[in-house]
Amino acid sequence: MSSLKYLNGYSTDIHRQVLQHIEAGTLPTLLLRRHPNVHEIRSDKALYGYTQTLKNRYLRQSSPLSKVIFDDKISISHHALGLHSYVARIQGHKIKAKNEIRISSRLKRVPEPLLRMVVVHELAHLKEKEHNKAFYQLCTYMEPDYHQLEFELRLLLTCIDLQQSPYEPEAS
Repeated sequence: MSSLKYLNGYSTDIHRQVLQHIEAGTLPTLLLRRHPNVHEIRSDKALYGYTQTLKNRYLRQSSPLSKVIFDDKISISHHALGLHSYVARIQGHKIKAKNEIRISSRLKRVPEPLLRMVVVHELAHLKEKEHNKAFYQLCTYMEPDYHQLEFELRLLLTCIDLQQSPYEPEAS
């Protein structure tokens, strides 16, 4: 079912439960009960500081970050909420390398734990490039609820597709 495209890897039992919530109109309420408020990180500067704090706490020895920004071009429809890029440029006889993290601007209006999950995911790419066991172990080291938060973010994406996001500002 296309309304559950973000839950493809989950069991049929989970699909059934989510479909029941969709039919009852309770999926947004379920998310609001768990995460009632959106975060206050609105600027690229605030996002950089937030990300740098997490990096300093868990990945102090990893490569520095040169840029962390909200990006309007990252599309949820392409299953991307954040991107980590490693850019190497040759300047004279030296190689200059930069790590950049871009977070979808759609995440400006989500609860802080959901934003943290995406930031943790992108930070984990500083040490582990592939989505392998070591990568997910690092994610859960930085955020013990990583897998639950990822599931809840997938529920939110489902709500957004159904135009039922509980975190969109009220129309005036």
